[in-house]
Amino acid sequence: MMAHLIPGNAARVADVLGGSAILRSRVRSWSDLDRLVRAGLPKRSLQLVARRAVAAGVPSSALVYAIVPSATFKRRTRLSPDESARTERLARVIALAEAVWGDAEAVREFLNRPHPLLEHETPLAVAHTELGARRVENILYAIEHGLPL
Repeated sequence: MMAHLIPGNAARVADVLGGSAILRSRVRSWSDLDRLVRAGLPKRSLQLVARRAVAAGVPSSALVYAIVPSATFKRRTRLSPDESARTERLARVIALAEAVWGDAEAVREFLNRPHPLLEHETPLAVAHTELGARRVENILYAIEHGLPL
């Protein structure tokens, strides 16, 4: 399912990544976002994604360091293309969850609660791979459209 490539969604994902203030570029399309990811996102984007994703009381640095080792993160200003792709993937899931619920706390609750359709893993943990992110996105699309899960 490629429904997440709807044109307006690229701008929502960019907003989760920090918007034009952090990205230093306006994202109007998936091509724009792809170009930024391939060039390497600012490390601040990963910090912002982590803050939006983790449950209350959990340090966002745990998610940051799951994507980029601590020492590497501290000495760089930009993420590698691979790290940027992983960051964008999480931002894409967060943007879709925010579109479905429209409430930051409900989004964090969804992302951090084990889900039966994900073998009782959390959506946040499953979304660390592209296939896992697609599984989470499929659940969100079903919720959004009132389809049975």
